[in-house]
Amino acid sequence: MIEIHNLTTELHSDSGLVRAVDALTLSIERGETFALVGESGCGKSMTALSILRLLPDSGCVAAGGVDFDGTDIMQLPESRMRDYRGRRISIIFQEPSTSLNPVMTVGRQITEVIERHTDIRGAVALAKAVDWLARVGIPEPERRVNDYPFQMSGGQKQRVMIAIALAAEPDVVIADEPTTALDVTIQAQILDLLKELQASQKMAMLLITHDLAIVAQMAHRVALMYAGQVVEVAAASEFFARPLHPYAVNLFDALPDESKRGRRLASIAGTVPALNQEFAGCRFAERCADVMERCRCTAPSLRDFQAGHSVRCFLYDDPATAQRASLRLGQQALLAPDLEAGAPVLAVTDYKVWFPIRKGLFQRTVGHVKAVDGVTFSIAAGRTLALVGESGSGKTTVGKGLLQLLRGKAEISGSVMLMGQSMEALGGEALRTARRTVQIVFQDPFASLNPRMRVNEILEEGVASLHPEVSANDRRQRVAALLDKVGMSGAALSRYPHEFSGGQRQRLAIARALAVAPRLIVADEPTSALDVSVQAQILNLLRELQQELGVAYLFITHNFGVVEYLAHDIAVMKAGKLVESGSAEAILHHPTHEYTRALLRAVPRLDRSN
Repeated sequence: MIEIHNLTTELHSDSGLVRAVDALTLSIERGETFALVGESGCGKSMTALSILRLLPDSGCVAAGGVDFDGTDIMQLPESRMRDYRGRRISIIFQEPSTSLNPVMTVGRQITEVIERHTDIRGAVALAKAVDWLARVGIPEPERRVNDYPFQMSGGQKQRVMIAIALAAEPDVVIADEPTTALDVTIQAQILDLLKELQASQKMAMLLITHDLAIVAQMAHRVALMYAGQVVEVAAASEFFARPLHPYAVNLFDALPDESKRGRRLASIAGTVPALNQEFAGCRFAERCADVMERCRCTAPSLRDFQAGHSVRCFLYDDPATAQRASLRLGQQALLAPDLEAGAPVLAVTDYKVWFPIRKGLFQRTVGHVKAVDGVTFSIAAGRTLALVGESGSGKTTVGKGLLQLLRGKAEISGSVMLMGQSMEALGGEALRTARRTVQIVFQDPFASLNPRMRVNEILEEGVASLHPEVSANDRRQRVAALLDKVGMSGAALSRYPHEFSGGQRQRLAIARALAVAPRLIVADEPTSALDVSVQAQILNLLRELQQELGVAYLFITHNFGVVEYLAHDIAVMKAGKLVESGSAEAILHHPTHEYTRALLRAVPRLDRSN
């Protein structure tokens, strides 16, 4: 269906010419799911944008071609390329908040695609838009079709983005992290929908993701990308049973799960190298435990190790060293024992957040949306409570409400005690002082980082505001150390948020929250946009801080691998209420509520036994 030949994409930047994609070659068959995996900043999304010719003004395809069903679409005029985008090839973007038009209803954005690429118009197109919203799991689609993007949760916006991409039933879908913001049940529903469309229409899919469990469930073939190059290509079953490249081996060792609880996750030292340089040798050499002298001076080529399995590594040139393919990093160092549960840092009792529904000329209140309806829980110092549940169940509203970010926007009742202080009773300077002890990591890093501020200003702002006693020099040192801890170089300090990938922006958001040394962090999907190795760095960092400082976490997530590894307690939320709560051991292994059991059944699992 698609054959990509030596695709090379270059970007002109202030730091020089960046070769984001370097001589990439791969093919995708009709009806096949081809997964492109690798760390944030490796060039995966840039590959997708190159195929669709949606590069920024500073970018261009410098060499190579993309043969789509017999036509090199790199050579088409823009007027003809518009007929391909949306109808023949469609894309699900990684960040729905920046991809959806904020001044158009979601229904109009779906019908726009239908009317542009098919003969369907008017009421029939709107009915089809409603049908697509239902198929991707939006509740009450007949009503929500008239909503604007800001009226939907992060997960719901992602589902709308998927509906837009599939509305014209394209031949090829490029799915760039399509389920990142989705809970496990909707994720399973979306993946089943994509499989169904593939079966009925022989649709091909380029799946870009960092979730290896989804790759194992969905993909027929896998390409592993690093620093703009493909370093390993194999059938999915072969790749998971026997990864060859040292980078692939490290990724598997970095996956969190219950078996690694109490140990440090394996994380890859350093970061992806800057792509504005000429490489003399292997691009992974500086981070590789198996590096040889020739790796630093000679660039390896992508060679066949066996039929259908290629690898870019000198380890496999000599049969005598090929046995190193089975090397693993082995058991990681044990962490210090978990702290004994102390006094509650946060105690929440019968907490309610009701949003008024207003209608009529005088905007009278005619009802309420009970986003949070009487939840009760507590978190002790040095403990992690994982709050799980489907998108729209009220998890994020709980987090924002606790920090008093919804005052004046909703009717709030119940008790929130932070370090023994009632948060509802605080205001002005007292509330500002209380916020030294609690910080939040928002779900959407792009929307929560000021686009007009450089990274150093963003990270220092909280320290300067909440800890004015810290000198400017100490602030700079603290920020530089934090940046290193979250796996980013000091060169990032002078850059703006738009210059980073989604995963890198999330790391900056986490660093900002940690900068003021809080006692409680409300983490709203903090690792959802991170690739596996950086996720391991962040989880190790969070565990270390918890053991050193006794910091507590309210961890809002749909990643059950992270829950299994990090959480001490779990609370399951549905439709604004807690349906089940208890220790992680009890909830994961002996759930009593059917909703909890349904969530656990929907979790994709990585089975490497094949």
